Amino acid sequence: MVSYRQLLSLVESVVLGSEQPLPHQRSELIHTLRKCLPNFMSFLEYPGPRASDRSQVLSKEVRLPNAPPTILDDQDVQIALKLSEDLNLNEIDCVSLLVAAHQEWGLLGRVPLEILRLSAGLWFTERIALITTLLTLLRVAVLDEGVDNDLVVDIQNFLEELFKSGLRQRLITIIKELNRDEPAGSGGPHADRYVLDSRGTLVQRYTVVQRERLSLSQCLVFSVLVVRISSEELKDILSLLKDCAGDTDDFQSIVKLQIAYTILFVLVTALMSDALSGSQDPSVFSLDSDFRREFQGTVMSTVNDAKIEGFMNVVRLSWAVFIMLTFDGTVGRVAASVARAADAADIRSCLECACANNAFKFLLTRILRTAAFQNDDEDIIFMYNAYLHKMLTSFLSHPIGRDKAKEVKDRAMNALGSYSVGNAYESMDDDTRAQQQAIEDQAQPFICLLEVLTEVYQREPGLTDGNEALWNFVCFAGEDHSSYQTLVAFLSLLSTLASGEEGAKRVFQLLQSKAIRNVGWHILFNSLNVYEQKFKRCLQNTRALLPSFQEGDARVLVAYLRVLQRVIQNGNSVEKLLWFPDIEPLFKLLPYENVPPYLKGALRNAIATFVEVSPTLKDTVWTFLEQYDLPVVVKAPVIGNSSQEVSSQVYEMRYELNEVEARREEYPSTLSYLNLLNVLIEKETDLSDNGRRFVGIFSFVRDQVFGPFSQRAYADPVEKWQLVVACLRHFQLMLGMYNIADYDAQNAMNQLPQPDHTPVSPDDLTMHIPAIELMKDFMSGKTIFRNIMRILMLGVDKVLEDRSSQLYGPSLEEAVHLCLELVLLALERDSSFADYWRPVYQPLDVILSHESHQIVMLLQYVRYDRLPAIQQCSIKIMDILSGRMVQLVSIIMKADAAGNLIEDYANCLEARTQEFQALEKPNKDTGFLILQLLINNLARPAPNVTHLLLRFDVDGPVERTILQPKSHYSCLRVILDVLETLSNADANSVLHEFGFQLIYEVCVDGLTGGPMIELLRGEKYEFFMKHLDTFLCSPLPKRNNNQVLRISNLQQRAWLLKLFALQLHVSDMDVITDRESCRCLISQLFLQESLHIDKNNASFQNSQIQQHISITNESIYKMKVLELLDVIQFRPPETNINFPHSVLNFKEDLRVDEILGNSATLEKGGVYYYSERGDRIIDLAAFRDKLWQEYHELENQSNSVLNQKRLVDLKDAVQQLLIWGWKYNKNLEENAAQLHMLVGWSQVVEVSVSRRMEFLESRPQALFEILDASLGATTSQDCSLKMALFLTQVVLTSMAKLQEQSFLSPGGESTDNVTYIDILSSAHLSNGACHSILSKLVMAILRSESSEILRRRQYAIMLSYFQYCCGMLDPDVSLGTMRDLLIEGQDGEDDVDLQKIDKDQAELTQMNFSILKREATALVDVVAKDATQGSEVGKAMAFYVLEALLGFDQDQLFLNQIQSRGLLRACLSDINNNSYQAVLLPSAASIRRLYTLEAELALLLRVGYGYKKRGAQILFAMGILERLSSCRAVDVYLTEDSKWAHAFKMGLGLPSQHDRHHQIVSPVLRLVFCVSQLVDMSEYLEESNKVIREIIEFVVAHQGLFARILRDEDSEIHVQLLEELEIAIAILSKVWPFEERDECGIVQALFNLMCVFFSEDTESSSKYVLYIRNSERAVDQSYGARENVRKMELFVKRLQCNLVSYLYCLVTRKNLRLPISRPNIMDGVFVGNYTFGRQRQPTLKLVASLLHQATTDLERAVEEKCLLLTKIQDVNELSRHEVDEILEAYGRQEYLSASDSIRKRRYLAMIEMCSAAGYRERLTTLILHVVEHVLNIFYIHFENRLQVPDHLNQDMTSYLDKEENVGSKDDIMSLNERIVPILERLEALNEDRVGHSLKLLHRLVHSLKSRILLRYSS
Repeated sequence: MVSYRQLLSLVESVVLGSEQPLPHQRSELIHTLRKCLPNFMSFLEYPGPRASDRSQVLSKEVRLPNAPPTILDDQDVQIALKLSEDLNLNEIDCVSLLVAAHQEWGLLGRVPLEILRLSAGLWFTERIALITTLLTLLRVAVLDEGVDNDLVVDIQNFLEELFKSGLRQRLITIIKELNRDEPAGSGGPHADRYVLDSRGTLVQRYTVVQRERLSLSQCLVFSVLVVRISSEELKDILSLLKDCAGDTDDFQSIVKLQIAYTILFVLVTALMSDALSGSQDPSVFSLDSDFRREFQGTVMSTVNDAKIEGFMNVVRLSWAVFIMLTFDGTVGRVAASVARAADAADIRSCLECACANNAFKFLLTRILRTAAFQNDDEDIIFMYNAYLHKMLTSFLSHPIGRDKAKEVKDRAMNALGSYSVGNAYESMDDDTRAQQQAIEDQAQPFICLLEVLTEVYQREPGLTDGNEALWNFVCFAGEDHSSYQTLVAFLSLLSTLASGEEGAKRVFQLLQSKAIRNVGWHILFNSLNVYEQKFKRCLQNTRALLPSFQEGDARVLVAYLRVLQRVIQNGNSVEKLLWFPDIEPLFKLLPYENVPPYLKGALRNAIATFVEVSPTLKDTVWTFLEQYDLPVVVKAPVIGNSSQEVSSQVYEMRYELNEVEARREEYPSTLSYLNLLNVLIEKETDLSDNGRRFVGIFSFVRDQVFGPFSQRAYADPVEKWQLVVACLRHFQLMLGMYNIADYDAQNAMNQLPQPDHTPVSPDDLTMHIPAIELMKDFMSGKTIFRNIMRILMLGVDKVLEDRSSQLYGPSLEEAVHLCLELVLLALERDSSFADYWRPVYQPLDVILSHESHQIVMLLQYVRYDRLPAIQQCSIKIMDILSGRMVQLVSIIMKADAAGNLIEDYANCLEARTQEFQALEKPNKDTGFLILQLLINNLARPAPNVTHLLLRFDVDGPVERTILQPKSHYSCLRVILDVLETLSNADANSVLHEFGFQLIYEVCVDGLTGGPMIELLRGEKYEFFMKHLDTFLCSPLPKRNNNQVLRISNLQQRAWLLKLFALQLHVSDMDVITDRESCRCLISQLFLQESLHIDKNNASFQNSQIQQHISITNESIYKMKVLELLDVIQFRPPETNINFPHSVLNFKEDLRVDEILGNSATLEKGGVYYYSERGDRIIDLAAFRDKLWQEYHELENQSNSVLNQKRLVDLKDAVQQLLIWGWKYNKNLEENAAQLHMLVGWSQVVEVSVSRRMEFLESRPQALFEILDASLGATTSQDCSLKMALFLTQVVLTSMAKLQEQSFLSPGGESTDNVTYIDILSSAHLSNGACHSILSKLVMAILRSESSEILRRRQYAIMLSYFQYCCGMLDPDVSLGTMRDLLIEGQDGEDDVDLQKIDKDQAELTQMNFSILKREATALVDVVAKDATQGSEVGKAMAFYVLEALLGFDQDQLFLNQIQSRGLLRACLSDINNNSYQAVLLPSAASIRRLYTLEAELALLLRVGYGYKKRGAQILFAMGILERLSSCRAVDVYLTEDSKWAHAFKMGLGLPSQHDRHHQIVSPVLRLVFCVSQLVDMSEYLEESNKVIREIIEFVVAHQGLFARILRDEDSEIHVQLLEELEIAIAILSKVWPFEERDECGIVQALFNLMCVFFSEDTESSSKYVLYIRNSERAVDQSYGARENVRKMELFVKRLQCNLVSYLYCLVTRKNLRLPISRPNIMDGVFVGNYTFGRQRQPTLKLVASLLHQATTDLERAVEEKCLLLTKIQDVNELSRHEVDEILEAYGRQEYLSASDSIRKRRYLAMIEMCSAAGYRERLTTLILHVVEHVLNIFYIHFENRLQVPDHLNQDMTSYLDKEENVGSKDDIMSLNERIVPILERLEALNEDRVGHSLKLLHRLVHSLKSRILLRYSS
């Protein structure tokens, strides 16, 4: 069965929503109602206690329906039995209540009494929900318009079925039963008197029951209009009325009075609706003569109880009218005339009884004018008034009724005398006074009839339209009045009839045409003029006293003035300008003392209405007011102890207030005076004087009216609070209208109280500014502040009670509202004043903190639920105070108000969620203000207001709170409940949006995040999974239908997605619940859902998708994240300032461009402001004001410049511009919301992809779909630039993850084994998928709307894509090398797979080139533009892209494109010109420039190395060596301090100068080395010589650089230095053998390096060799350290290879011969022109050491490579422990987690071992080159038998002989003995194990060995 609360929620959401319900919603509602039909038929009937059920409860095991057995403890049993006794409920149902209460509140830890009250409260809540559901359905069927007609018909049919089944009789019975003191009613004598309601608030059960009775009574009223009432039911209702009327307790109980008059109106409505039913549906009661006779007798029977008799008189009146209406419809009688006579007699008897007892007076005084009726529900009151209108109209339109009205009128005219009464009544004796009172009582029925009509039509003026019977009665009632009482009552009726525009016009014409004798406007104005002339003549006679003003005349004039006031208020705005051309008579009586104050009040009230008519009349009113009205004498305030006062000699306002009105205890004159001034001040447009001209009025209001208001006596409390409201309104105008500048605030310092208490003169007082005086009062706690706080200290409970029970309640409510508004205004302004006025004046929060209970009282007005504006003020005050007062929470806690305040805020928020109409402005939305308060306070110091209101632990550490919203009522519970269902989306869209934002902000906060996330992922809420399938992926509302809802919907989804991303990000994978939560969320997000596709209409943006996604029948599979992307993908609305064509011609006139072009906000005079979402939008009110200001300026010039037709067009243009402004704002907000949702989506995808991909199975496929969809979205025309940025970031992350997955994850998971196919096919996507990615990427780069930032990200994606396509598992080991390593030792059974892999790779390369070739020109244009015109980062990325494109180049396509644009020359020029500063200056800009230079060098290197000889020739032809020779950056001098110290500037970590220098030097040297290869590749000697010459010139030009590099004197170990040394030696080894002169000492430097690096490792003095050797001994090394050692080892081998190559060139080209073991020989002996004396030089023994070390390294490298290949082949047989050891030795541990499978571990181990084997392979290649060169050197020396060349023989010095130079025989023998074992080791090398061809090596070894053996033999 559906819960009654759920039923109510469903009904309200469907029938009360702002939009028409959808068909499925209507069907669901009707189906649910039909399902609950038995519950309605047995309305509020519950099974009573039963002995068997009681026994079952006592057994502690209860079987509930559709549930397993429930086990109870002793406490549960006691509570259940107590509930059964208190509520007269079945014991089993009471156990169900307990279970439901536990689910609702969480009863664990609560005391039994609280559990009892919560359970009882839940029962009453369900009852009230059912009653409210019935009442809502009845209201829809009777009152509500705009509901779907079909739905209304269905509801009416349902209700008719209910009431025909006897529901109305059941309602009558329940109303009676609930009033009894028994368990089924208000509660027995032993029942608990209190319950806890749905909000946890303690309420009286009696109050709850009486509210139920009232709702049931209202159901009775509506039911009469749905199904006609029967005769028996009418009698039962009459009996019920008597019971209720007698129980009104002298009208002290408001609810009981409401019940009584509600039952009365049931009778009235039933009778009138039955009588007026029409001919097609005749009256039910009129046909039943027995009933009529019986009911007539019942009605006419008298009751001794006066309260009941008063209600019965009204019933008699309505019964009489019923008989009147059915007078001619009584049929079926034999004697119709007799029947009519009997009916007439019944009518007259009823009317006579009703009029004799003055039923009109009872209806007026005891019902219509009571606070209970005035404060009742508006719709209910409208219906009551409507049927009173029908009753009274029928009464007045029937002849019998008219006769009776004439009778009572004549009686009244005869009973009352003339107007003049004076004091005669007071001078009568008791008997005479009694007789006079009896006579006057005869006139009361007619007067009360007029007043009843006045009261009815005053509230519902629309009922007068077309009511000719009423207007006829008006003409009749207005004639021949003999007393002022009847005339006043008649004029009051006229004033009511003028409440609408049509009525005002008709009343004006009625009085203007003199249609009624002795009643007209002329009487009003003539009387005013006559009295004015009379008083003026008396004043001219100095001895004459002013005559007294007759009371009757005064009262009549007051009544006339009220008619005038209503006519002007409601008349047509154009017509009323002509109605009263001369209003001066209204002012003439104001200055006279003898005019009664109430008449002056009426005069001023009438005058005030003319202010609104036109600006001209406003000025006229000011003029006459200053001329005629009483002055306000400005009195200087008394300072210090002075008691002297200025005595007034004139009759002025102070005197009238304190002397005249105070004696009467009535203040109408002062009240009207203040109201008139407030209206005038409000209309003021000249604010230049800051209100100085009103300072006298302000002083009067403050000192004379508001200051002592609480000490005055008041005859009418309503007037008291109206006076307070007028004063507060004046203060609000003074404070709110004028913006006080800092200059005025500073000047106010001179007006501060002086220490000598010098009085302030009146002249000085007039210079004061009222707003400043107000702020001084507030900031010093003076008169105004004290009185305001005195009003507010009445307390919210007292104000609520008075608002419901007292007539002055509305005025008190308005006073409280204005007080809070003033406090709020003062709080918003006091900070700026306090800066100038301290210490005399303090900010308001400081003043309030002196009495902290004042602060608590201000905050508690959030409980005031009758007026949302009061709640909003309290919330805003809380927001301001919480930002200023860190101790605010402590103050609340100390006042013991925390619990109530938490519940009050929750109540306020929940009440807002139950509304069904959204507010246009969020700042007027109570719920929004609460959510903003919570969001704003979240970042403030703990404990803050957010922590308090969300029920975090404010007494202890906030972060350790265990949130239990189900157990404790708070804003958190309300928010979570609302977000759980997202009900009533139209009205609550703002609450949903900011609710999600609040939850996100709480989760992000460091203190509250932990408890909140723990709560949300728990079983009670499952917050992160709830809306994924429904809300997130549902279609957006249409922009044309509800753009506001569409915007909010986007924002809601954005915050929800960000919450998902946060949950995925912060979850701890070591916690099972977190891991499971993430797994479920990822599964839902990336789960492939089947979507139905229409074959005929299905279309795909990219046909390649079909190659990779399985399509079967009519369905495709799509992930949730892609569905979400589809939701975001729509064309954003235009936000450009494109005005409608109709206003283009008026832009200049209205200065629209100037207004909108000013970017200032409202505070600075502009028209823009930042919305609650942070969007900068147009403030339509400010925009409107500025447009109208321009219009009025043009209007003033219209006579000379513009015609009237153009003014009309301008008006229309203003309206069009305002409409455009609204659309512009909404479009801007929709754009921002769309972008915000995309941000949330991108966060979810990026976090999922980067951190939680282990939960996905088909990872490459999922990544491809995200990539493809995101790239496709960026190419769409609907994608804005900002959206493209975020989508591209997602693509970039996904591409990086795809690369990582190819490195770290094998292709499948079907087995634990991995094969080399898994490694070689690391790019898991098919070629078609790659084609799709690249095609869309190129389209995205070439899109028309782009930016550099977007293209930079796209360039990064392209670079990542190119790397992915290459399948490089290790950047230093090519895929080909990896392939050769892996297939060694394989049996060839997988050749087919290898061929397929090779074929696919070739096809992919060709396909990539084809795509790039297709858009080559456009693509290079875009990239080249960024490379030349972009920022430094953009240039760097563009050059890297160009470099990558050259990597795919075929037929030199891209090279030609780049050359044709001069990019290569531009790179050289840029390097030459800008590299020096980039290296020298340690700034962020220089570093960015350096990275650009690095990219340019990379492009040149790609050209040089990628195109081999052709590329080197291109570079050489451009003069690269010449340009690089002049590059100053290469020769930057590096000091020791700047080499490796990292510079930090402006908080940025910058690389050291050495690192910056290396970034330039290393690629420059590589470029030179690239060109140096032309020496070997050139076919022409001339070209080769030119290259050599220019390279030598480069070396000579930068000899300082080469000297530094070759000296290698740095004590630090850095790979960069070794790299520079290796490249420099490579260059020199190419060209320096051709240099005849060595002025730079290069040769000896190289010889010195040979001596260092040719030694064996154990004897080497090289710091790098020593470092490598020490590292090999280290046990624990990080991956980075191992990589550095690998690089150093390779560089050392390259360096040795280059050195030995250079030595080989000297031996072959220069015929250099090396000594065997004597290096200490002069350089000149060997190489000629050295003059450095004796230097170190290589020897054959040193070369032999190199050969020995190289052989050892070669053997070790081969052995390690073979061992690695063996492990690779057996990797599937290794245990997890062995695999982990391999990974620890070779791999990176950050790629692994404890949960990774053995397959992944083997895969990673295989990759790392392949990488290590590839490194050994490279090492082997270098070592073989070294060995070959060394063997050749030895062979040359042994071939010539170690002969010294001839030129050396000729140059031999006298002290050197041949043996010394070549070596002795012993040296030769020693050398031979050392070489031969090495040669034998080389001979033993196996070609299969080495992996290289060893034929040449073996031939050299054999030849050299033969020479050595030959040498031995000789």
